[in-house]
Amino acid sequence: MSLPPRHILSKSTFIKGCQCEKALYLNKHHYKLKDQTSAGQQALFDRGTSIGELARQLFPGGVDASPENYYEFQQSVAFTKRLIQDGESVIYEAAFQHEGVLAAIDILVKTNGIWRAYEVKSSTSIKDTFVMDAALQYQVITGTGLDLADLSIIYINNQYVRMGELEIKKLFATESILEGIQEQQPFVISQIARLKDVLQLKEVPTVDIGEHCSTPYGCDFMSHCWQHIPQPSVFDITNLREKRKFELYRKGIIRFEDITPDVELNNHQRLQVDAHLSNREHIDAVGIREFLSTLSYPMYYLDFETFNPAVPLYDRSWPYQKIPFQYSIHYKKNRDGELRHTEFLAQGTGDPRRAFIETLLSRTQMPGTILTYNQGFEKGILNGLAADFPEYAEALEERVMRIKDIMHPFQQRLYYTPAMQGSYSIKEVLPALVPTLGYGELLIANGGDASLYFEQLIFDLTADREEIR
Repeated sequence: MSLPPRHILSKSTFIKGCQCEKALYLNKHHYKLKDQTSAGQQALFDRGTSIGELARQLFPGGVDASPENYYEFQQSVAFTKRLIQDGESVIYEAAFQHEGVLAAIDILVKTNGIWRAYEVKSSTSIKDTFVMDAALQYQVITGTGLDLADLSIIYINNQYVRMGELEIKKLFATESILEGIQEQQPFVISQIARLKDVLQLKEVPTVDIGEHCSTPYGCDFMSHCWQHIPQPSVFDITNLREKRKFELYRKGIIRFEDITPDVELNNHQRLQVDAHLSNREHIDAVGIREFLSTLSYPMYYLDFETFNPAVPLYDRSWPYQKIPFQYSIHYKKNRDGELRHTEFLAQGTGDPRRAFIETLLSRTQMPGTILTYNQGFEKGILNGLAADFPEYAEALEERVMRIKDIMHPFQQRLYYTPAMQGSYSIKEVLPALVPTLGYGELLIANGGDASLYFEQLIFDLTADREEIR
């Protein structure tokens, strides 16, 4: 089996180059400058892979043409060609190469002599970037001589509510995008030629930072390209539009020290800048007293953790629904009373919601304010549980009515200190107020990590369950 020469561009590098030619060049010639993939980003990649494998059930009995590893795609190209010649009608991860450009398609199907291609996405809608992806795939596949009658996107149907066994045909939606990708062919062809030239350059292309660094995807060379930006900078100003940040940057206004009184900022943004420059905290004593007057003992301090599986695991759940699996409650009867703690952590072996509800209601049945940080999250979860489990709705709605938000004084800048770095997230507020406390030493240091590790309890049979819990 003769193999084609190694490809110059792939679908992923083509998309990278369309976003930023400097990123494309660095990826090819200075790969070690690349940022390390975060656990959260890797989880998204893994989710996409698992969704793609699940969608194969829509077209069962196919042959997997995936390469053994990332560096052996040429074997996959040759294998795909042989499968087509041998009359195979369903091919998973079919790979094609045309004029130095490589593209693989998730599912390739031949019905009544007609070839159709399907690309699987873990999204709940079709995005413009998906059309550009598919336009490159179409150009390569048809360039090899295969007569492709259609190309469709298979994506998650977020209207599907699971009841009983998972229904694959209801979980996924399928939509042809052939017309859109055919319209993109002239652009794709011109971009391929341009990007091939970029890769032949002797030096790194000169491309300044800009909105393209995060649109449509976050760049994995940010640390390298943004190393000249000081901390803090105009990019750290809270709630300042991205476009406005780059307008200031291009005028040479980068550091807080560069921000003159005539630079238009709202009150909160100006407070952040002034607090940094003066290194002083801001205290609105009247506003803080007014907020504290709304709180009363007894008091519960409540926090939730959730995970949102793309594929619904339980009855009365839907794709990407936030499923609560853990809570922490501290209780204080009065100002001088003992602080007591109780918690719930699901086993990861079934739907955690009923046990979550029943123990939460039991432990918060006494009167008292329920204090949360960012009440919208906890209220949203409780209201969702009330809708899904109406037998508990009245009690859950009563708890919602008792919730107060301790984030309020920080969000409204009743208190601000430079150490908060413009944020009112508890991840910044806590260590700013209590330097001996923080999240940096925790092995599971944020809600995203908690969600990932809890999914391990469900899906990873080799995981150390007790260590994770």
